[in-house]
Amino acid sequence: MTDFSGKVLFLDRSDINTDEIIPARYLTEITKEALKPHLLEDLDLDGFDPARDIPGKSVIVTRANFGCGSSREHAPWALEVNGIQIVIAESFARIFRQNMFNCGMMAVELEKPAIDKLFADFSGKEAFFETDLANSRFIISADGQSAEFGFSISDFDRSLIEAGGWVEYADAHY
Repeated sequence: MTDFSGKVLFLDRSDINTDEIIPARYLTEITKEALKPHLLEDLDLDGFDPARDIPGKSVIVTRANFGCGSSREHAPWALEVNGIQIVIAESFARIFRQNMFNCGMMAVELEKPAIDKLFADFSGKEAFFETDLANSRFIISADGQSAEFGFSISDFDRSLIEAGGWVEYADAHY
């Protein structure tokens, strides 16, 4: 069973689009590694510095409609090559969400009150995240405080994660 864990990056904004996740000027790059230094470099968010804030993080918590805009697989690739395994948001653009699972990563949708609680209780702190994929739960903790949340995931998306992504899943099943 694949479980994810790591430090959390909070991005307090809705509608973060794929051009902000990885600017279009880098889409001619032919390796995922070439995308690495450019993740979120065009994101307009007060106080956010990608060079300072991204390294060492494995989870992003953000607001609604993450991954909107142009559909491109480069956006989840840029997250993947930077070690981001999970994005938690109120909602996702449909294609971006599926591209996350196709790459063996998770896109977790939570209701707005749960997202608000995550920001209220853990943003601005060094928060740590652990998943229990078998039971569809995660725990987030910081400064001696912790909270547990449940999430839903389809059986197919769970299979993609367990396989390590679509290519590995297809190799095993077709």
